[in-house]
Amino acid sequence: MVLARKWMYVRRPEGETKETDFALKEEELPALEAEDFLVETEYFSLDAGLRGYMELGALPVGSPVIGMALAKVIESRNAQFPVGAVVCARLGWVTHAVLNQQQQKELRPYIVPEVAGQSRAVGLGPLGLSGNTAYFGLLEICKPKPGETVVVSAAAGAVGSLVGQIAKIKGCHVVGLAGTEEKCGWLRELGFDAVVNYRAGSVREQLAAATPRGVDCYFDNVGGELTELVRERMNLYGRISVCGAVSSYNGQPAQVADPQRDYVSKQLRQEGFVVFRWLPRWMEGIGQMREWLEQGKLVHRETVYEGFDSAPRSFISMLQGGNIGKAVVKV
Repeated sequence: MVLARKWMYVRRPEGETKETDFALKEEELPALEAEDFLVETEYFSLDAGLRGYMELGALPVGSPVIGMALAKVIESRNAQFPVGAVVCARLGWVTHAVLNQQQQKELRPYIVPEVAGQSRAVGLGPLGLSGNTAYFGLLEICKPKPGETVVVSAAAGAVGSLVGQIAKIKGCHVVGLAGTEEKCGWLRELGFDAVVNYRAGSVREQLAAATPRGVDCYFDNVGGELTELVRERMNLYGRISVCGAVSSYNGQPAQVADPQRDYVSKQLRQEGFVVFRWLPRWMEGIGQMREWLEQGKLVHRETVYEGFDSAPRSFISMLQGGNIGKAVVKV
């Protein structure tokens, strides 16, 4: 028998997320049956969206923490997943798990493709959920055209940094919003045409200077006041892809004006999404992102937090903006 450790969600946050909102649990895993395979986690993902699940009750108190992970197969009764293979699966924050591809809901486990020169954790970034969130969320909802202006909030995060690079590949003028000079500097290195530091000076004035032709597409990871300021700059028939609401994830309700006038007068289209909408096309997205990585058109960066036991405080650090690029825990 293998003893697995997992993090549980045990208390709904009141205000900011706390380490005491999580607790460790141990359990013995069952022996493998036909088509099962046993995995040992190498990395798991830290995603701001988890805070939204907690806030909205979509993740019930008492449940295991959900999320994507990369794990190595250490025992197998499934020929498609031999010992030594590295798989991506929705394991959550766990050390070990028994998987059976046919029993998995939504996203089934899959073997992560390798890309020369890239770390293993690329499978949680461009070649994983973050990559497909950026790929489908931008291209299927915003449908950017060459020469258009695309604004991305939380642009130095796992999803935002990829959105901006994809928009550049599509020939757009790209503006990134971030909260530190270090993050803004990295966005410039990625080729963003302009950056706005929302913690330095007037955001309204910075946005006006960065978007002289207005904004055609906005990829929104934050909501709140930043989104209101971007909406002021939106052009006629502008498109807004709503991926997240980081500004409210720590229990801080946004104080914003009624947006109806802008939506009507500018005939804007806003659409929220969950990436699993495109589950039948999952490998299409990963295939394209892999091609761009191999061509050098995409750059990937990680913030790696060390140790399984660090998960809650690492998650809190990520929510507070402590990461650049993809935030992962190395088990």
